[in-house]
Amino acid sequence: MAVDKPYLNIPGTTVFDTDQAAKGYYLNQFAMSLMNAENRERFKTDEAAYLEDWAMTEQQRDAVAARDFNQMIELGGNIYFLAKIGATDGLNYLQIVSSMTSNDAEGHAEMMRNGGRTPEGNRYLHEWEGRD
Repeated sequence: MAVDKPYLNIPGTTVFDTDQAAKGYYLNQFAMSLMNAENRERFKTDEAAYLEDWAMTEQQRDAVAARDFNQMIELGGNIYFLAKIGATDGLNYLQIVSSMTSNDAEGHAEMMRNGGRTPEGNRYLHEWEGRD
């Protein structure tokens, strides 16, 4: 039986649900492995070899190599796990999330200090029907 998931059609949003969790299981396990100092050192020494230890898809490995956090999320990554990758690179959370937007870290911080992004673009696709 198919489950109705109306939240999946929010433009610009990937909802981390059970399907996403299953899709990103190995990607997220890899990211969590970076909590261990020895694993971080192995990853920094030879990223490609370390990534081969994980049953990720080629797309997931490519997204990690490119540090494309938006792509990693689309491929099942959970931002709280993926933050371990950025931290391994010496990035703080603000730098990581701002890399996912058109803002630099300071521009992103300023937007958040001013109340965040407007809700105007955050609509289900069916809410846009009939709008110009």
